[in-house]
Amino acid sequence: MGKMSGKPLVAILGVLLVGLTALAGVFPDLSQGHTVQDETLPNVGVDERLGARLPLDLSFTDQDGREVRLTHFFTGGPVILTLNYYSCPTLCPLIFRNLSNTISTIKGLSPAKDFRIVTVSIDPDETPARARAKAGETWRMLPAMAAPGERWPFLRGTAPEINRLTKTVGMRYVRLEKNNFAHPAVIIVLTPEGRVARYLYGLEQSPTDLKLALIEAAGGQIGGSTLLNRVILYCYHYDPVGRKYALAAINIMKIAGGGVLLLLGILLLDLWRKEKRGPAAREEGQGGSS
Repeated sequence: MGKMSGKPLVAILGVLLVGLTALAGVFPDLSQGHTVQDETLPNVGVDERLGARLPLDLSFTDQDGREVRLTHFFTGGPVILTLNYYSCPTLCPLIFRNLSNTISTIKGLSPAKDFRIVTVSIDPDETPARARAKAGETWRMLPAMAAPGERWPFLRGTAPEINRLTKTVGMRYVRLEKNNFAHPAVIIVLTPEGRVARYLYGLEQSPTDLKLALIEAAGGQIGGSTLLNRVILYCYHYDPVGRKYALAAINIMKIAGGGVLLLLGILLLDLWRKEKRGPAAREEGQGGSS
């Protein structure tokens, strides 16, 4: 085979160079830096801190401009905490809408007496107008909720208060630009004493999961029947992998086995009574025939 001449070789090298240049435009050199997503995503999430107690002395301003401390909202029932921001265009409004719908469908529990929801903006530059607007927009989804300002307040605060609160519950978020944050979709269920009881993830929670989390946080002391609540909690457990409540098969089997033993005991007792009455009945029959 003959040697390739210089001109064709130069032409081939030229084509390869042009091709590599074009590919460099389509696939930029990753060694030159990271995208915004590469830098943001690892810093957004939740470090679960179950049992952590909120600093209830933190002071915020509600939707009506009143200064309130977190302790004001912990008066005997569990509390759902949401951390959002009021200028959020998509994620936060969807969370508020879905949470309102879920609350409306929960059977046996009411935000008017059994629990509260507290929303705190993670934006230290939050404005009073945005807080009022977001509060009114959300309350209209729950027309039956009396005193909405007390049962579901929309709070804003300064950076130190917000940072202390979010670090306590382990929420990590990133400010991308003014009025724009990357944050996880999560609600936090708190005990009446202000301790973290459960994290529920996603844009929407099922009524069953939310109800069980509230009952669990309250130790069963909400709703119409504490006995029924204890039975429900015995039958369900929280699956940390699936991040939802599931039936506890072993406990269900225990209840079923106990029911079988109880029925068997009743049957044996009834047979014993019949057997005991048998000789007496026979003696009475013989006495009557003599």
